[in-house]
Amino acid sequence: MRDQTAIVGIGTTEFAKQIDRSERRLALEAIQGALADAGIEPSEVDGLSCYSMESTEEIDIARNLGLGDLTWFSKVAYGGGAGCGVVGQAALAVASGQCSVAIAWRSRKRGGRGTRPWAGVSQRVQGDQQRWTRPYGMLRPVDEIAMLTTRYQHEFGATREHLANVALAARRHANANPAAVMFDRPMTREDYMSARWVSEPLCLFDNCLETDGACAVVITSAERARDLRQPAALIHSWAQSLPQQHQTMTNFFCDDPLRGPSWSCAEKLWSLAEVKPDEVAVAQLYDAFSPLVLLSLEGYGFCERGEAGPFTQDGGIEIGGRLPVNTSGGGMSEAYLHGFNLIVEAVRQVRGTSSNQVPDAEFSLVTSGDGVPTGALLLRSDR
Repeated sequence: MRDQTAIVGIGTTEFAKQIDRSERRLALEAIQGALADAGIEPSEVDGLSCYSMESTEEIDIARNLGLGDLTWFSKVAYGGGAGCGVVGQAALAVASGQCSVAIAWRSRKRGGRGTRPWAGVSQRVQGDQQRWTRPYGMLRPVDEIAMLTTRYQHEFGATREHLANVALAARRHANANPAAVMFDRPMTREDYMSARWVSEPLCLFDNCLETDGACAVVITSAERARDLRQPAALIHSWAQSLPQQHQTMTNFFCDDPLRGPSWSCAEKLWSLAEVKPDEVAVAQLYDAFSPLVLLSLEGYGFCERGEAGPFTQDGGIEIGGRLPVNTSGGGMSEAYLHGFNLIVEAVRQVRGTSSNQVPDAEFSLVTSGDGVPTGALLLRSDR
């Protein structure tokens, strides 16, 4: 599959705390924008790929947009772990001839308190959560990540300064991105350090935003991509990982809880690529919570174990640093759409159109959530 398919169109709605339009409407707008960006007619689309947590249905998307006959469609599970998988599987379908033009998308309305999963208090907790976490006060995803963070701090000496570096880098990048929710809202280190706890040692600014909005991309063959409107973002390699004996959200029941799905995903990703981490100029690392960026820096091989904290020092993950990370602001300061906006930004980087453009970004890595079964994409410029 290496370099045989490409993302040729990207589309987004605006991002906001609350948008007065349905998830279906937002999805349709993002997909229309992606098709227009690519210069492809809706009637040419014959493949669809989305998250299993997506509330819109393929039949509604196809009917409302006037798509052609669909010959392939698929969904990927595990929320924030799904984004790179839906694009990679669509690329696989194009490369194998199951379809010729595929759309992948994510539409989400989570800005309002009543739309968040933990607002459904009438729903019974099931499975491992019922036995091992929820009865003991580990109620939210942030509580699970807080426990991992405490273990990481104990093992490797990471500090709140290192977590602050992640949050501040994201905010500074968002401050240069007019589309970001936090575009006009700068943050200082003092702001970070004085913020309220959400689940110690994670404060308010260690958490992603809750955002309404939608993103979509168009995938077709690399051969056709060269005749289309935009520079192609070639899908150089992609991988998914659900490690042995893993749990749904995080795995506390193994010898090394800090060695998450990113490690096995990275092994597969780099084995399929022509390059290694030190040849990648920019990365979009899934950041529902700031410590996930540290774990991903290590898991994908940008530094050794325990060295991610120091790696972020002195602007190491900002523009001009060792590895600019989440250059649109990411989930913490641009928008949180289960990581799909990271994919859009990865495309912009290899096109050369980001608001925080990294010079000569031939390769751009984008990852889905560490902790959950995950995926990753390595995009390559065709400019």
